[in-house]
Amino acid sequence: MGLVLPGLANGHSHAFHRALRGRTHGDGGTFWTWREEMYRVANALEPDTYLELATAVYSEMMLAGYTLVGEFHYLHNRPDGSPYPRTTAMEDAIVEAARRVGIRLTLLDTLYLSGGTNAPLEASQRRFSDGSVRNWVSRRDSVEFGPLARGGSAIHSLRAVAPDQFDVIREGSDNRPLHAHVSEQVAENLSTLKAYGATPTALLGRANLLGTHFTAVHGTHLSDADISLLGDSGSTVCFCPTTERDLADGIGPATLLRNAGAKISLGSDQNAVIDPFEELRGLEMNDRLASGQRGRFTPAQLIEAATAAGYTSLGWRGGRLEVGFVCDLVNIDMASPRTAGAFPVQAWIAASSADVRTVVVGGTVRVAQGRHTLGDIGDLLNRAIQRLQG
Repeated sequence: MGLVLPGLANGHSHAFHRALRGRTHGDGGTFWTWREEMYRVANALEPDTYLELATAVYSEMMLAGYTLVGEFHYLHNRPDGSPYPRTTAMEDAIVEAARRVGIRLTLLDTLYLSGGTNAPLEASQRRFSDGSVRNWVSRRDSVEFGPLARGGSAIHSLRAVAPDQFDVIREGSDNRPLHAHVSEQVAENLSTLKAYGATPTALLGRANLLGTHFTAVHGTHLSDADISLLGDSGSTVCFCPTTERDLADGIGPATLLRNAGAKISLGSDQNAVIDPFEELRGLEMNDRLASGQRGRFTPAQLIEAATAAGYTSLGWRGGRLEVGFVCDLVNIDMASPRTAGAFPVQAWIAASSADVRTVVVGGTVRVAQGRHTLGDIGDLLNRAIQRLQG
């Protein structure tokens, strides 16, 4: 007995963050102290170790029901900032990992130029930067993709890219998906207000970067004017509830954004949790906590956020069980200890990634009876993380 859903889209991922799971929670800390540990892992990666890690992480995603991932990627160069002999070596590793797993990929190639608002790069950030927008466009456009992968663009944040670069970014966008971290932290808003007299969303709006091709990731600390700008432009906002909880970011204004006209999608971000149903629940439950009311999203709206909205924001025609959409399917067990007795239309409130039995991408079965064709994914993850951590 089972329920078939359209493929589930992971709208925002940093695959290498998976190596931090269960390793950063011992002493509390803040987003900023967590970031230092993240930088340490980032600078330990090379193309071969990233291929191994990303293959394992994307396999875990597929076991959980994800059929498409948007990889927000900024590990472009060697740790010292110099390019690899093949300048797209790190990008090639991600594309190859997705190919091996059989998951669809939108590589959100990320521009990263400064170490903070009008600040130079720190030593730990040198490998993130191409040095200029022109260099970024050149390297980005050199990446080769197969049938299940395609390219997109990303602005890391207003901390890492100044508004005076936005015109060149717009010229080089080629109508591909454009994503950016937006207002994840209060400190981010304060720094842009101090430097430019406007919020990140307002600055993006002034540069005509908002629109149906644009996705704001997190959007946790938005003003009323920001919400109107995102809604009026038809932009998407990608919430990542498990990460926003883990990093104590806060609860974003999901229903206000939806009511204003923005689309809502979902992502696993730092991959501290890889479970699309937990992200679905987080979207609804966080808004219940913030509002004191139940039923903030209908079941149909939640499934839309987890499927079609994510596919659209990543540049794919998918996430629907309709003719003309890609044949990506997820089958979940409706007789498990978690789902038994649940109405199918409300399975999102009961199911977990453990209930995924079959996953199909492009008509090809990749997960059958809860096992990926690559074999023991736990073993793949252990070996990749142990190699990386030394």
